[in-house]
Amino acid sequence: MQKSQVRRASALLVGLTLVVAACGSDSSSGGATTAAPETTAAATETTAAAVETTAGGTDTTVAAGGDELKGMKGTTPLVKLSDDFKTALQGTPSGEGLTDYNYAGETYDAIVTIALAAEIAKTDGSAMADQIVGVTKDGEKCTDFQSCLDIIKAGGDPDYDGQSGPITMNGNGEPLEASYGILTFGAGNQLDDSLTTYVTASAPESAVKELTTTDVKRDGDGVLKLGGLLPQTGSLAFLGAPEFAGAELAVAEINAAGGVLGNPVEWSPGDSGDTSTDIASQTSDRLLGEGVDAIIGAASSSVTLTVIDKITAAGVVMYSPANTSLKLVDYPDHSLYFRDAPPDDLQGNVIAQLVVDDGNQSAYILALDDAYGTSLADVIEAGLKAAGVDVLGKKIYDPKATSFDAEVDEIAAADPDAIILITFDEGSRILKTMVEKGVGPSAKAVYGCDGNIGNALGDNFNAGK
Repeated sequence: MQKSQVRRASALLVGLTLVVAACGSDSSSGGATTAAPETTAAATETTAAAVETTAGGTDTTVAAGGDELKGMKGTTPLVKLSDDFKTALQGTPSGEGLTDYNYAGETYDAIVTIALAAEIAKTDGSAMADQIVGVTKDGEKCTDFQSCLDIIKAGGDPDYDGQSGPITMNGNGEPLEASYGILTFGAGNQLDDSLTTYVTASAPESAVKELTTTDVKRDGDGVLKLGGLLPQTGSLAFLGAPEFAGAELAVAEINAAGGVLGNPVEWSPGDSGDTSTDIASQTSDRLLGEGVDAIIGAASSSVTLTVIDKITAAGVVMYSPANTSLKLVDYPDHSLYFRDAPPDDLQGNVIAQLVVDDGNQSAYILALDDAYGTSLADVIEAGLKAAGVDVLGKKIYDPKATSFDAEVDEIAAADPDAIILITFDEGSRILKTMVEKGVGPSAKAVYGCDGNIGNALGDNFNAGK
């Protein structure tokens, strides 16, 4: 079942649409996504308040639990998260005490999409991959596994719009459209949900790709087995709990609906670590040895690039809830790699537009040296320059460094209006140094991204981590 490709007009830097001025108690507090975002055809409306700055002297003392991050903004794939979904996530083994929900919705949707594709293909073998793109577009709308399954059993064609929005995959297995939340830190270095706003973005027509089919044959055995390659340790460990919770909830709900192909779905969780270890390779080997049909992960694009060849060569689907690097757009993956996090060219232009809309005339970009950091930095730089913002510097740093004084000194010397931080969990230490040197969020407009924005960043900052 192959479907025609959907054409989407470009919204980047020209017509980004801001929706929902404030989310109140329904916001995610840091990055999960749920029902399809409300959209409008009107021209861009800037509703997010500019980052507050101070004209007086700078307090360089970092006090735990203070307001040093107040006013810092960041973007992450995000639509409104319902209280019901948050409660359900918190009821999973990994979800107890969740305050950040980054990519929980995307993880949940990855598993539901795979399960529906297996039902359509009538196999858990590699042929189910050929149905994944079609599940997300051009059919009868449905928003949960059971309702989509009912459509399939009636001989229909489901179009799954899940917890992370409409998904609407390109032919290469990545979203053509996305909703981003603009999150803002408030008191206590925690996100102020009342300030959250939303932006929708779509890929240009030039990004649309034809649907291909996998060239690796692997037979199924009738039992859909899923493995997790998600960060329990490493620089993205803060994403682990919400992602595992999303997976556990999806598997539980699918099995409550009768499973897939008449059998319960099996789930084997595993740690991805980060690129400083060999954990991802070891976990991938274990999961392949267990005979999994699909691997959910990795969260880090760079980690994915270390194991994607062995996974897809085995005829196993690899579906990431959080990869955004442009290096994966045309990767030779046997048409077995998918992601429901949008690629960096969408988020990069959203960040650039935010910097422009806030009235900044100059900017400095500080990005970690990996596939995610460098590609996102390039897109932001191009977007800023196209809008007439003077990019005073783009520094690519080693995330394993023990000190970031030299990098922050360069930012201070450049004296930009805005500072864009593309980091993982080391971002809290960079921000501490920025505050100490007088270029923190109380003195400059500071912007983050999905790799760092969340209450975990404030928690680490407060703890001096």
